[in-house]
Amino acid sequence: MNMKSLALTAGVVAAACSTLLSAPAFAQAKEQFFPVLVYRTGAYAPNGVPFANGYVDYLKLVNAQGGINGVKLSFEECETGYATDKGVECYERLKGKNGGATVFQPLSTGITFALTEKAPTDKIPLITAGYGRSESADGGVFKWNFPLVGTYWVAADVLVQHIAKKEGGFDKLKGKKIALVYHDSPYGKEPIALLTERSKMHGFDLSLLPVAHPGVEQKATWLQIRQSRPDYVFLWGWGVMNSTAVKEAVATGYPREKMYGVWWAAAEPDVKDVGDGAKGYNGLALQHGAGKGKVHTDVLKMVHDAGQGTGPKEEVGTVLYTRGLMSAMLAVEGVRRAQERFGKGKVMSGEQTRWGLENLALDQKKLEGLGFAGVMRPVSTSCNDHMGAAWARVQTWSGNAWQFTSDWYQADEQILKPMVKQAADKYAGEKKLTRRAPEDCQS
Repeated sequence: MNMKSLALTAGVVAAACSTLLSAPAFAQAKEQFFPVLVYRTGAYAPNGVPFANGYVDYLKLVNAQGGINGVKLSFEECETGYATDKGVECYERLKGKNGGATVFQPLSTGITFALTEKAPTDKIPLITAGYGRSESADGGVFKWNFPLVGTYWVAADVLVQHIAKKEGGFDKLKGKKIALVYHDSPYGKEPIALLTERSKMHGFDLSLLPVAHPGVEQKATWLQIRQSRPDYVFLWGWGVMNSTAVKEAVATGYPREKMYGVWWAAAEPDVKDVGDGAKGYNGLALQHGAGKGKVHTDVLKMVHDAGQGTGPKEEVGTVLYTRGLMSAMLAVEGVRRAQERFGKGKVMSGEQTRWGLENLALDQKKLEGLGFAGVMRPVSTSCNDHMGAAWARVQTWSGNAWQFTSDWYQADEQILKPMVKQAADKYAGEKKLTRRAPEDCQS
């Protein structure tokens, strides 16, 4: 396993990180330990690296700002290569280090599926912001899972809403053809249930076109698309699969304006190497897009200008870098919220952090204070709602930049809630779990 340790120890701090932490302050208190699962190598590295850099830079920013009510953060990276078995190895290796893991963010739906079985025993929460199991939004069954700010069912629902609006109403979808080109993995299969439900409701024809890992061979897939000429293509890809799909669309003459990628298929690495051929390609934004807000200015000033930037300055403000910032912020704010109940200035256990994540209340004022105003919408979780927000918008590649091309959409809860509950109940039945009692929601 390729391990890259970035733990901020007292020796490292004194030698190289004096601008971020003072050695005396570091020595006076234990640190809050954040394992960081990454993939900086392999087929998905072009997309994994900027996310990891944003995630780590945010942890460094919090330390530069004095920590979480004075509690400094330590962290250690572990390379998964996007492989489930390596992700589980990383989890087992890091879960008990440095006083115990605060939270894990698997950054892989496959790893999430595996860790969902382990988290309840180890009492470590999982944050899967914009990925993972869609039914884990149901906190009544999935006590330790937090698919914050969106799931793949949210993404799929928003895409259907958007094309219905373009066509002039849901009734206009009848007889339309939508092709789902998806990564043949748990991640890629996630939206199928929602799209199938919507197809029954509105009468559109849904074709499913799986693409094998890592996604570089898609000629047969696009031959099918050329023959069937679907009205729209939804792309559920990752890494090199995304740019390959756009290139194949160019080669087969499929209009990029009719292509819509999920938020993991709508970042700079997916389009920048395709050139003008990618112009008009659409993708979802997981609330944020590209561009700089106050949090980016803070990172540049307090981390990069201090010589502590994790990656190149130029990537600050790119789509996946910002998603890393946002994901780290959600974890940090879970700890901060937990401190409000269990003791400010204290290191929070995984179990205490879980309570904080279940009681997040990031309103507009708090987002402004954190520098995320304009980057994302408020998030509010509860015992039953572990997602906290279900909003997204569409962005389009202009040829050199991502630009928002839609208003905000909110996923239809009348469709999602019954699906989430049914799937969660099925999972509970298979695992012989009982729904949480009301008193457990206060624990």
